[in-house]
Amino acid sequence: MLDIAILDGLRTPLVKAFGPLAQVSAQELGRMVTTALLERIRLKPDQVDQVVFGNVAPPADAANIARVIALQAGIPQDRIAHTVQRNCASGMEAITTAAQILQLGEARVVVAGGTESMSQIPLLYNRQATALYLDLGKARTLWQRLSTMLRFRPRHFHPVLALQQGLTDPVSGLLMGATAEVLVEDFGLTRREQDEYALLSHQRAVRAQERGVLSEEITPVVTPTGQTLGEDIGPRREQTLEALARLRPIFKKDGTVTVGNSCMITDGAVALVLMRGEDARAEGRQPLGYLRAFSYAGCDPRRMGLGPVHATSKLLAKTGLPMKDFDYLELNEAFAAVVLANERAFASTTFAQKHLGRSEALGELPRERMNVNGGAIALGHPVGATGARLVLTVLRELRRRGGHRGLATLCVGGGQGAALVLETA
Repeated sequence: MLDIAILDGLRTPLVKAFGPLAQVSAQELGRMVTTALLERIRLKPDQVDQVVFGNVAPPADAANIARVIALQAGIPQDRIAHTVQRNCASGMEAITTAAQILQLGEARVVVAGGTESMSQIPLLYNRQATALYLDLGKARTLWQRLSTMLRFRPRHFHPVLALQQGLTDPVSGLLMGATAEVLVEDFGLTRREQDEYALLSHQRAVRAQERGVLSEEITPVVTPTGQTLGEDIGPRREQTLEALARLRPIFKKDGTVTVGNSCMITDGAVALVLMRGEDARAEGRQPLGYLRAFSYAGCDPRRMGLGPVHATSKLLAKTGLPMKDFDYLELNEAFAAVVLANERAFASTTFAQKHLGRSEALGELPRERMNVNGGAIALGHPVGATGARLVLTVLRELRRRGGHRGLATLCVGGGQGAALVLETA
């Protein structure tokens, strides 16, 4: 088992894309949460040795976004930083990369996290239009410029949606939501049970907000308009099963996956501070928890939603732990269909024998100990940050429950999964 201490963590409120945080860049979201976290744990910027951030859609003006975040947070310029990308697991990748850096003795203190402004993923020109604009830029005479401009047609002004492209797997050719429809068919999932799970996510998130549970992991942020946001904007207090049932499927004509039983595209950032356990204890620190083990696994891109069961199977084989040893779990709610399919796959001996090389099922995913404060359906899924958010949520919920060991897992676009073992001591 690893001995990597997670001293503490914070996140911004998670906000639906094109909402109050739409004009806040991904680097500024990362800067906000990093600065707030260092202040919270009374760690000076010059005590940080390295910074690792996950980000899926890097802004053109901040290609190595981790470096930009580090410098803007006041971390000295002689401290290195780099950005990682594993689609939806990018936030987890930042944490496990930080753990490897610490294990190698390359750093004593690492800030790791994830950030995403899905609002600011750009519109692009198509290839024909791009070529014409290049020709226009090369034109030297008035006649050359006019002749190039006359070649433009209305089709050249239809933007390419980079967000849609990014959410489409180039190997299978399927949008992420369409891969959820594949799981619906594979596991015989109904529209009603997907909507029922979506409603449960909202109900749990609303209750968590009312109890002040989520505010424990959130640092308030101020928007460009001067508005202070202190909680997630996503959980719907008035959500009903009837309202969810009225929504039309969006990925397949006769399908069952809707905007209501899918996660939101979201803006947000998360940061955590990591040290080797022995160093944290030597300094008398009381970490929020520890990273003990992790695994990544590949699976069929058409069934990318099954990444959690594949990664967790690999993790359990690696550690020798059974599912019953986890006091709490977070499984990312990319789609309600993903959660439901994994519930069935985890509990299925047939699935284990056919797809995991196991003689028995992994074990149950107990809903009373999983995603109890709501998940991405209600809270949102800023793709580069969610993996780190799951880690933070697991550790805080373990502390709240007096639990010892937790599992954070999620599916990854392109057909992968990630799973981490976390402990409070």
